[in-house]
Amino acid sequence: MKAEQNELLTRTGPGTAMGELFRRYWLPALLSEELPEPDCAPVRVQLLSERLLAFRDSSGRLGLVDEFCAHRGVSLWFGRNEEDGLRCPYHGWKYDVTGQCVDVPSEPVENGYAARIKLKSYPLIERGGVLWTYMGPPELQPEPPMYEWATVPDGHRHVSKRRQECNYLQAMEGGLDSFHSTFLHRMSVGDDPLLKRDARSAGYLKADPHPVFVPRESPGGLYIATRRRNGDESYYWRVTQWLMPCFNLFPPYEGNPYGAHAWVPIDDEHSYTFSIDYHPDRRLTSDELEAMEAGRGIHCRTIPGTFIPVANKGNDYLIDRQAQKQRRTFCGVMGVAEQDAAVQESMGPIEDRTRENLVGTDKGIIMTRQRLMRAAKAVGQGQPPPGIDHAAQRVRAFSAVLPRGAALETAPEMQVSVNLRVQPEEDHA
Repeated sequence: MKAEQNELLTRTGPGTAMGELFRRYWLPALLSEELPEPDCAPVRVQLLSERLLAFRDSSGRLGLVDEFCAHRGVSLWFGRNEEDGLRCPYHGWKYDVTGQCVDVPSEPVENGYAARIKLKSYPLIERGGVLWTYMGPPELQPEPPMYEWATVPDGHRHVSKRRQECNYLQAMEGGLDSFHSTFLHRMSVGDDPLLKRDARSAGYLKADPHPVFVPRESPGGLYIATRRRNGDESYYWRVTQWLMPCFNLFPPYEGNPYGAHAWVPIDDEHSYTFSIDYHPDRRLTSDELEAMEAGRGIHCRTIPGTFIPVANKGNDYLIDRQAQKQRRTFCGVMGVAEQDAAVQESMGPIEDRTRENLVGTDKGIIMTRQRLMRAAKAVGQGQPPPGIDHAAQRVRAFSAVLPRGAALETAPEMQVSVNLRVQPEEDHA
C-alpha cells in the first residue's frame, strides 16, 4: 500500500475524504444507558475528531451539540441540564437539544440576541440500545439504521462498548480477518460459553484446516466468505458480512447468538468498538447475559465508570507468560476481546501499511480497503455511498454446506429476508 492510500483510509476528521464518507452514515455514538433519564448528566462525545456533548432534556429529547459555549468557550459538560435545556455554568447561556440558544440572561429578551446564537448540532436517535448520530449534510440524511441486531426486541440483544488505543481501520481489519482465530484465539474459545463450537461445525473445521478465502462484493459492502472441503462433493462455507463503513456481522456456531461489531473513530488514533450479541428468534438466556456482562465472548471487562478495558496497553494487557507456557492461552493474554486489542494496538496508533507483506488470507482486507477508497472517491464526486438503504442492511451472517458446483449466492441463507421488529418507543429525535 502507498503512504497516501494509508493516509486517505485512516484520516476521518472534518474535510477528509474518509471523514466525509463516514459522515454519510448513521454511526453509534453512545450506549443508551449513558443517558438513562431526562435531565441526567451530559456526556462528552468525541467522534470523527469533533468534540461534542450529548444530553437528554426534561422531555426526554436527545441532543448532540458542540461541547463549547458560544460565549467564551466554556465546556458545557459542567452545565446544568434543566427545564428542557443545558445552561452554561459561567454566565448562564442556555441551549436546547438542537443547539439553539434560548436564553442569554445578560441581554434583554426583546432584542432577540439569543435567537441569533446556535451551536453546531447533529441529530441523535435511539435504537437497539444505542444512540446513533448522523453528521453529514442534513439534506442527504438517510433513513434510520435497520441492521437486524438494532431491531430485535430488547431481550434478544446485548451491546457493550470499549475504547481502543488505535485507528479504527486496524481494529476493524482485525475483526474481518477470521484466519487469526486459528492462532491468537486457539486456546481461548473452548471454554467460552459464548464461542463454543457444536460438534458438527467443529468437525467441518477440523476436516479442512486450510480454508480458501473467497471475498465478494455485496450491495452494502462485502461477503467475506471462507470455504472448506466437506468430502468430495460439497463445501462448508462461513460468511461474514462487512457493511459500509465500519460494521460487521459474523455467523454463530449452532445454538449461540449471532455476533456483530461497529468500529467508530474517536479521532485518528483512537476508536470505540461496539460489540453485539443478538438472537433473531429468542431471548438471550440468563447464562448468556451473565457471561456477556462478565466480559466473555467478544466482550471485555472495563474499568468501572469508563470504557477502558481492565487489561489494557498500560498494563501490557495483564499478560501471563506462565499461562502461555501451560497452553491456557496461545499469546499469554486472557480473553478474546483483550487478545484482539493487544495485537491491534501493538501496531501503533496508525499502522504503517507500506511495510506489509500480504498473502492469500488477506483478500478480504485488501477488498475492504479498495471498497472504502472507491466509496470515498464516489462521495467526493457527488454520488451516494453504498449501504445506506435498508435492503443492504437487512442481511445476516451465515454458514452453509453447498454442493461443490453451486454458487454461494444460491445458498438459501443468502436469501433470508430479515423480519424487522422495530420498537417505535425506542426512537427519540
